[in-house]
Amino acid sequence: MSAIDLPARRPANPFFSSGPTTKRPGWNLQNLQHAALGRSHRSAPGKAKLRQAISETRALLGVPVDYRIAIVPASDTGAVEMALWSLLGARGVDCLAWESFGKGWVSDITGQLKLDDVRLLEAGYGALPDLAQVDFGRDVVFTWNGTTSGVKVPDGNWIAADRTGLTICDATSAAFAQKLPFDKLDVTTFSWQKVLGGEAAHGMLVLSPRAAERLESYTPAWPLPKIFRLTKGGKLIEGIFEGETINTPSMLCVEDYLDTLAWARSVGGLDALIGRADRNAAVIADWVAGTPWIDFLATEPATRSNTSVCLKIVDAAVSVLDKSGQAAFAKKMAGALEAEGVAFDIGAYRDAPPGLRIWCGGTVEAADIEALMPWLDWAFARQKAELKAAA
Repeated sequence: MSAIDLPARRPANPFFSSGPTTKRPGWNLQNLQHAALGRSHRSAPGKAKLRQAISETRALLGVPVDYRIAIVPASDTGAVEMALWSLLGARGVDCLAWESFGKGWVSDITGQLKLDDVRLLEAGYGALPDLAQVDFGRDVVFTWNGTTSGVKVPDGNWIAADRTGLTICDATSAAFAQKLPFDKLDVTTFSWQKVLGGEAAHGMLVLSPRAAERLESYTPAWPLPKIFRLTKGGKLIEGIFEGETINTPSMLCVEDYLDTLAWARSVGGLDALIGRADRNAAVIADWVAGTPWIDFLATEPATRSNTSVCLKIVDAAVSVLDKSGQAAFAKKMAGALEAEGVAFDIGAYRDAPPGLRIWCGGTVEAADIEALMPWLDWAFARQKAELKAAA
């Protein structure tokens, strides 16, 4: 075929957004018919559903039995903010930032909490900070997988086992797709609408015994709004970790989460979910290896995400454009793909370098990623032809 002919095959599912991500294969509204609708979340059936969500999360992720898990408001953002406002200030903080959300946590720590003893370990999009420079005598705040850069930490080996500070990890685009070493993580947060394709507004907060001890032994210097409070009278509010949520959750969203957890078990559990994401990302890696106009934003293979795969256009005719020109080129590519109904929401994040971002988590089918690749070539050739015509 010529470079601008439409590919013959289309993805069966064109939803490649990095959040909310696509629903699981086979999802249907009828799957939610047993939701505890019209019942209080404090009723026996409501509490049972919430406890089930917590226990099945623990089982699927392999969270240790002495770690506490809570369903909290405001998605992953709410879970991270709850941890920052409740736990920080007891000692110095090392903040790692290499993409938009990590930088956002730094802004809150320095601009809102106004902590004085903060070290920033920063890297540009596509790279990691020097992990060897982290001081684990301090609290450490970091993202496991940079959703807007496609860069993840390679493993947990860099985290000290004998640390005296706490590790606070935003793992929202890693949980259920990458191995999380909970023995190295004191606070782990994620949301339902990332890797499992659930519905928004609910976050998960996982606390180690060390984090629980901090909550009971340290009182922040600032007031905490009710929605952040995990203790009362210096003791943990244990009900929060048994399904007694701080605010009213959506029982429809809870049912949707339970449905997807059941699907995850049916396909083989955590290892299978990781395998699905790895296979999806491998399809893109094979295509990138044979495609001269595109490359990964992540510079090191060991730190490339298998969920939020970020790509940059390296063709010479596009690289010479200024940033706004590069952004316009990539935006028009994404727009053409959306107009054809083959890929929705795959433009780079607004604060990230211009390019494309394709979600490869376990709810995506490898066959759809395979079908998408020729369409990326088509969209590039189409837009480059337009660029040449305008020159």
